[in-house]
Amino acid sequence: MGKALGDALAKIESYGEERTFIQRFSVSYEFPVYFARDVFSETNSVLAEALTRAPGKRRRTAVFVDEGVVREMPDLPRRIATYLGSAGNGIELAGPVELIAGGEGCKNDRGLVARLQQKLVDAGLDRHSYVLGVGGGALLDLIGYVAATTHRGIRHIRVPTTVLAQNDSGVGVKNGVNAFGCKNMLGTFVPPVAVINDSAFIDILPGRDKRAGMAEAVKVALIRDGAFFDWLEEKAGALSLFASEPLDHLIRHCALLHMRQIATGGDPFERGSGRPLDFGHWSAHKLEGLSGYELRHGEAVAIGVALDTRYSVLAGLLPHGEDLRVRALLHRLGFALWHPACEARNENGELKLLAGLEEFREHLGGELTVTLLSAIGTSVDVNTMDSALIEQAIDWLRPQDGV
Repeated sequence: MGKALGDALAKIESYGEERTFIQRFSVSYEFPVYFARDVFSETNSVLAEALTRAPGKRRRTAVFVDEGVVREMPDLPRRIATYLGSAGNGIELAGPVELIAGGEGCKNDRGLVARLQQKLVDAGLDRHSYVLGVGGGALLDLIGYVAATTHRGIRHIRVPTTVLAQNDSGVGVKNGVNAFGCKNMLGTFVPPVAVINDSAFIDILPGRDKRAGMAEAVKVALIRDGAFFDWLEEKAGALSLFASEPLDHLIRHCALLHMRQIATGGDPFERGSGRPLDFGHWSAHKLEGLSGYELRHGEAVAIGVALDTRYSVLAGLLPHGEDLRVRALLHRLGFALWHPACEARNENGELKLLAGLEEFREHLGGELTVTLLSAIGTSVDVNTMDSALIEQAIDWLRPQDGV
């Protein structure tokens, strides 16, 4: 018996009756978030830089673009194809740029997921290739999920085109689609290899969508940055008119706050029960469905944030008057804080909105943890909510005297 084999056998025998061995390793994630303009201009090197950060000789890239963006920028697919065709460094376009109808509907179509996965396979993409998504948050959720579940993970790059996607969901690490009647029931925690926030897309965005994205800025200010909330109050008039400079600042600062929470909050892949970035979202997600998705995500979040802020006061957590500041800011930004879905009831006379708490609990893995406020800029987690106080908070949102 050779010495090496003898040593190996001796080591095996030394384990005795041990049957459990701990396998431990860690993986570090890092990706850039670029703030740029006219990223598909042939003189702009940001996308080429993002595609060449990882080693490799061939960088085949499949591209999916939100149809709504192309309606406003008809020349965009040609510009993308030209850019990738002339970038060099092994960068190449893997097939024609494909247009996809964005919005929440694209996340409800299970057949679309399979078709896009098949497209990546047919194009011969592998784990060294790239999938580029250009569009709003729903489309980026879909494309990220398709990329993450094909070949156990193809690199994906996000180019968010809405305020909401640029300052919140686009800089996060989640991907998903809706299934079994639940929002984001199927999904992955797979960070993009890069995010490129192009301000040119904000210029063409309809006002309603510009406003909707501001709700997430109010949310993250309330839980993490009181000075930012003060700034939002100061600039509310200009923001309501979509002035470029303050809107650009809002997007950038909000994105950085979200990035900081994900990186330093201790739970980037949401293994625990706390979800500070979901402040106001237990009701917002439910309201989206109850409204038949008439409410944009950001519009529902504005209602949810106002609701939970008022609840925080009623529960004795937040000083009286702070809820009035929050409601006033949201109104000044142009949000309506009421929708008929807020008072919809089931056959037993119970508020349908309250079912959102149970769905949120299930989403968290069994233990309800809801983020509320103890001060402007400071959050606190609770594990129960009083349905009577929730109803009072909803009544507080009801328009008074035509307001």
